[in-house]
Amino acid sequence: MATVDEKQVVQTDQETIVKVEDLKKYFPIKGGILKRTIGHVKAVDGVTFDIKKGETLGIVGESGSGKSTLGRMILRLLEPTEGKILFQENDITHLKNHKMRPIRKDMQIIFQDPFASLNTKMSVEQLIEEPLLIQTNMTKKERKEKVKELLEKVGLRASDRLKYPHEFSGGQRQRISIARALAINPKFVIADEAVSALDVSIQAQVLNLMSDLQEDFGLTYLFISHDLSVVKHISDRVGVMYLGRLAEIAPKKDIYENPLHPYTQALLSSIPDTDVDRERETVHLEGDLPSPSNPPSGCAFRTRCPMAHERCAVDRPELQHMGEGHYVACHLYDE
Repeated sequence: MATVDEKQVVQTDQETIVKVEDLKKYFPIKGGILKRTIGHVKAVDGVTFDIKKGETLGIVGESGSGKSTLGRMILRLLEPTEGKILFQENDITHLKNHKMRPIRKDMQIIFQDPFASLNTKMSVEQLIEEPLLIQTNMTKKERKEKVKELLEKVGLRASDRLKYPHEFSGGQRQRISIARALAINPKFVIADEAVSALDVSIQAQVLNLMSDLQEDFGLTYLFISHDLSVVKHISDRVGVMYLGRLAEIAPKKDIYENPLHPYTQALLSSIPDTDVDRERETVHLEGDLPSPSNPPSGCAFRTRCPMAHERCAVDRPELQHMGEGHYVACHLYDE
């Protein structure tokens, strides 16, 4: 298959709400008495994809693969080193804070730890009301009614607005975080490991809630997780990241039924299978994730790949279109 420009990845007639082009984030490493820059941690190293309106793109990978850094750059919580971020066709890559403020109401994030992301000194009502105070001209009565409505939407009681975060369980606190994120009717929401801190039974409840809210509010999600089984439950497409780059991106069915990249195959083989009679090949990865401050030459995955060959150490593979929106960055599929 012919290599394509990564900027052409996943193009359809559906409206694109978010597009990132060759996005990079390098954190400087300081050393010596003068604290000069002696290197860089390449947290995100050239990522390109788009997200269509109303869909959920799941991003998976091991810890340290750059998933959270990518999400925070899209929201401009971190400044990109290089690349471009487009939101609703507007370039927001280098917008100043005062110009970003009206855009932020359309872009929200749900963090991994709801207790850390909620101010414990504020009541639930104050927490959810705060973005309404900043971004809208609603009256006090309208804000209170909105808070009650949102709490009921996420499965809590209107009377819970008078309580404080420490009075709730982890799952309930995450519901409060979701209500807060939805307060100003955003169009795009990033869920950064939003259910990883919750019990399995609670994870399912929150995922089902997010799916229902997506339909009710017309939301678009970027769902970040290290758990492929969780991503499968909610995503339309899945992107697999390794050491700051996309190894593979495809519709959910293709990723789970026909994974092409050896890294994706290894991740999928690590998912526990309840069917003890089904035969399944297990892919074992050697070694640990390389340091993003000193990534391997060529293909970053080659040091752990069971199918690496000489070219993998020299040339860095680019995403290739394998048909029907399925892209993979691997020399195994070169012509």
